This record gives sequence, structure tokens and C-alpha cells, in this order.
Amino acid sequence: MRQKGIAVVVGATGAMGQVIVARLAAAGLKVVAVARSTASVGLLVERTPGAVACAADISSDAAIDAIRSMLDAPVRMVVHGPGVATAGGVLSAPTSAVIDAVNIKVGGMMRLVRAVDERLQRGSRLIAIGGHYGFEPTAYAATAGVANAALSNLMRQMSWAYGERGITAHLIAPGPADTERLRRVAQARAERDGIDADSVLDEMKRESAIGAFTTVEQIAWAVETLLAPEADALAGGTLFMDAGRRRGLP
Repeated sequence: MRQKGIAVVVGATGAMGQVIVARLAAAGLKVVAVARSTASVGLLVERTPGAVACAADISSDAAIDAIRSMLDAPVRMVVHGPGVATAGGVLSAPTSAVIDAVNIKVGGMMRLVRAVDERLQRGSRLIAIGGHYGFEPTAYAATAGVANAALSNLMRQMSWAYGERGITAHLIAPGPADTERLRRVAQARAERDGIDADSVLDEMKRESAIGAFTTVEQIAWAVETLLAPEADALAGGTLFMDAGRRRGLP
């Protein structure tokens, strides 16, 4: 039986977004799949029963009305997981790329929440997908590091802003996930260090306590888990899914 309620997923056609859309649809939610490409998001919903397409650019305020127009029931969950450009390290990344990344990650989350605000109810979840580099800065991932650090602050603010309505905000911070995007990051690091990309990937695995990358399936599992009423206790928190990469406390 299909649950009453909607999940809105931004970045739906990415490697991670596709798995999240499929998992939430299988859980019985109507999933509004948001992506910039009309063709790509159309193909996604064709093979995903329970999903509907919303072509919108989350970097623009026009996305607010585009998403809002798709809503016809209470929103149980929003998931903000768009990717940002891999533009190199802090010494070489164009400032415009860093600004664009913050607009997509932080501005995009604000637009998404404003689009669904009137459809939120007690128990709704506001979920942003951040990343390891927002908490463990490096010299080679400027856009992801800066944008995800800012996103962490935003989600704490949203936790307090929406908490009195019984709506909780959550940040999921995966470690490097074995996707095409990770391979682009590895290539940028390899070019900086004058080595091959496979060596970089092997080195990145060794940074994990269990010698592994995070998988997109694991991230989707965490998103679905936050539907449970017990997840109220995680309000304002960060789920570190980094396969044991963090060394700092907390």
C-alpha cells in the first residue's frame, strides 16, 4: 500500500540520486525527482514506478515555483543531493566555481525548503547530502569542501527554525563514494601530485579504517532510515558515513 506523502529528491539523476529515488519509491512514497535535464529525469521516472519528473535548475529561484507546482500531498521528506563541479584545489580553483558550488548546495537547499514549506507537517524530514571534505579539509577539493562546510551550518540553522513545528533537519556526510565523480576528484589530485589516478584511489581507500569507499546504496539506506519516527532524536545531527575516515573528535 502506498504511503500518503511525497519525497522530493534534488539531484535525482546522479549516481546517488537514482538509488535514493528508487528506494523511496519502493518504500511507498510518491517521489518528485528534480533534475536540470528534462530528458534524463524523464528516463529515470519511466523506469521507476511511483516517481514523477520535475525539470528544474536548483541554482535558480525559478526552481521554487517549479517544485511547488508538483506538490499535491504532504511532504514527508526532502533530499538535497546535487553534485558540484570538480574544479581543483584551493590554489587553482576559479573563485566563480566555489561561489557556484555554495549557491547550488546552500542556496539550493534554501530554495527546496521554501518550495515545500506549506506542505511540511510534524515528522517531516529535511535532509541534505554533504560530504567528508566539509569536515576534513584538503588542498585538492575546494568546491566540495567549502560548500559542504557551509551546508553544515545551514542545516543546524534549519533545525532550530523548523524544530518548533516538529520538523527535523539532518545532514548526511558520506565519505568518498565509488562514483564517476570520485574518479574526477582522484584525477585532479593525481594531476596535482604527478601520479596516476589508480594510485590516488588506492591511497584514498587506505584513508578508511576498513579500507573501503562508501556506496550509494548505503547512503540511500540512511535516507530511508530517517523516515522512522525514532529519527526525531537525530534532529540537527550529522550522520557521518565515511567508512571510518574521520579522526577528529567529535
